[in-house]
Amino acid sequence: MYTVKAALEDASAAIGRVDAQVLITHLLGVDRAYLITNAMRVLTETEDARIDMAVAQRALGFPVAYLTGTREFYSRPFTVTPDVLIPRPETETLVEAALEKNRGQALLSGGPKVEPVPGFSPISILDLGTGSGVIAVTLALECPEAKVTATDLSAKALEVARGNAEALGAQVELVRGEWYAAVKGRRFDLIVSNPPYIAANDPHLSEGDLRHEPAQALCDGSADGLDSIRAIVAGAREHLNPGGRVLLEHGYDQAPAVAAILVAAGFTDLTSVPDLAGIPRVAGGKLPA
Repeated sequence: MYTVKAALEDASAAIGRVDAQVLITHLLGVDRAYLITNAMRVLTETEDARIDMAVAQRALGFPVAYLTGTREFYSRPFTVTPDVLIPRPETETLVEAALEKNRGQALLSGGPKVEPVPGFSPISILDLGTGSGVIAVTLALECPEAKVTATDLSAKALEVARGNAEALGAQVELVRGEWYAAVKGRRFDLIVSNPPYIAANDPHLSEGDLRHEPAQALCDGSADGLDSIRAIVAGAREHLNPGGRVLLEHGYDQAPAVAAILVAAGFTDLTSVPDLAGIPRVAGGKLPA
């Protein structure tokens, strides 16, 4: 007879206690307290087999988020699949920057609700390369007055994003296309993106969870990892309203290079926002009015 306690001990020895707890609680549909209070419960053959398979996959490096199918972002559960990047805490820095820096700050900071006046137009936000939709969905939920549009080249990624928007009750327009291709002729108050920014020869691409995440969402093939950011900044002028902003997540050592790209494109009022570790993580600029 194989008990919950025995399964947890064996799994912990193979993949570490934290991952073992996450996988077993997910597969059994229980919380961590259950593992203690029901330690001697005998597992069914099906439960035992499912746990063994998940532990084996994790031991081979398959990400926990893909095994459970979910990852928390901004205190909300988001569905993730191998078709999208796994949401990371650093990207919450981009969301925070968007909430603070958009020119409609009263609407985007949780302040008092602003009653529409004649001619009033809700804040418009464009999320490029939305993936699982965590940025677009979060902004739509935090800023219900805003009109949020999100694009992605991957049809499968858009399916995941659509599912997350529906599950969390967010109003997001989802359209397929590479960067601005799906929003030709349209302008927005804010453009945000967490684009591919890992350099093509970066050794981290062959390590950890990155080995299993969609390559096109991590790396655009450029030697410095900045070609996607260059493309987004180059097209931003044609898709921003006067005074609008662009905010971009970037790598730990790319802040100076991204700032130079923004300056060369004519953006002003540059901003650089550090993540919780104090590392510059988000760069942005304003299109002159």
